[in-house]
Amino acid sequence: MNSALIERFRVPAQYANIELNGVLRPAHGFFEFGPGVVCYGQAANHQLPAGIREKLPDALQCTRTGISALQLPFNLTQIVDNLRLERYCSNGICGKNALEDNMTRSIYYFLRPLLGIPIRKHLQRARLKGWNRIPFPRWPVDFTVEDILDGVMALLIKMQPAKRIPFIWYWPDGARSALMMTHDVEAVAGLNFCDQLMTLDESAGIRSAFQIVPEVRYEIQNEIIDRFRLRGHEVNVHDLNHDGSLFQQKEEFIRRASEINFHAKRFGTRGFRAGGMYRNQDWFEMLDLSYDMSVPNVAHLEPQRGGCCTVFPYFVGELLELPLTTTQDYSLLHILGDYSIELWTKQIDLIRERHGLISFITHPDYLIESRAGQVYRNLLDYIAKLKESSQVWAALPGEIDRWWRDRSQMCLVPDGESWRIEGTRCERARLAYASLSNGRVVYSLAS
Repeated sequence: MNSALIERFRVPAQYANIELNGVLRPAHGFFEFGPGVVCYGQAANHQLPAGIREKLPDALQCTRTGISALQLPFNLTQIVDNLRLERYCSNGICGKNALEDNMTRSIYYFLRPLLGIPIRKHLQRARLKGWNRIPFPRWPVDFTVEDILDGVMALLIKMQPAKRIPFIWYWPDGARSALMMTHDVEAVAGLNFCDQLMTLDESAGIRSAFQIVPEVRYEIQNEIIDRFRLRGHEVNVHDLNHDGSLFQQKEEFIRRASEINFHAKRFGTRGFRAGGMYRNQDWFEMLDLSYDMSVPNVAHLEPQRGGCCTVFPYFVGELLELPLTTTQDYSLLHILGDYSIELWTKQIDLIRERHGLISFITHPDYLIESRAGQVYRNLLDYIAKLKESSQVWAALPGEIDRWWRDRSQMCLVPDGESWRIEGTRCERARLAYASLSNGRVVYSLAS
């Protein structure tokens, strides 16, 4: 019941006493937990609709605050997992996925190298038609998981005599949010541009992760991998051959996963991203890796619709997911036709307000073009100013993976009238408190 809450906040167990109020109905469906906070799963006391409609049952009305435990009419961890693992998409609520027909997808990826961006973008706009009418997740950033956990935290705070709950802050050294820049290298031209791209990133004071396609697209020599690492950047595996077929059939995925694991050892990396952001999180256990970066927060402009509805890392079994929380450069420039950074800065500001992970995907293959390159330079200028003026932890995916894993093993121990953090790398962790202000949950670092 409470593992999702403890995983997110690393709150002492005595502050997370949650019980089930009633018997869960067998059918899964949609309901709310407060106005506008959409949940999917099983619930007690309500017959749940299979789709999202204007008026949904509100589980908050069936929530009770007892003397020792908060009583919820649903399993909190199940509801959070159903969102993060995109199980709500099983009934088609996410809309029709572009290229969902295997034959159509195979033909498209076969012809893709011959089409060029001018033709591809028109085909993609046509198949993504109606993306802005998808009701859930919410564009441009979805915080549903955060809203649910905040709602539960608010009820728990009201039950505490001190009206506040201690927890371990999300990011090291008290950083208010985290940021990671990643580049997916799709073709030879992009690979040849990577040295210039590293120089651009370094000028903004950041190091980036480059995702390399291990087969078919181009030849990878050890010298190429070493060149990235000598400059302090990171290399991860990008799909197997980027043909759009990685998750079409489970038996084929098992075979390809074995090859991906081989290339990860060859590259000396523990990170992965699927081509086209295709994904099936139930199959991730076959990847012998530490972290994945294939799940968008909201996937309205991706070939596979859905989204994990959170801006924080989360575990899928033993694998840590680092979700994509901003719009890809290709979608911004060629689907939306927007050559400004206005959407990116809006997403950055929204995520910073929730102290989440700001993650980017850009492509060296597209940034070669001068107009696209200037947009990226403008973004880097904005990021550089963020680093100077606020506490944003700009890190490599591998560094975020190590931190989040270390934090997941930390605990709070009573220390006089306060608390002490124990665990690996606890010297970088910070004590924080959740309290209420005008009925809303606020999170603050301890002095």
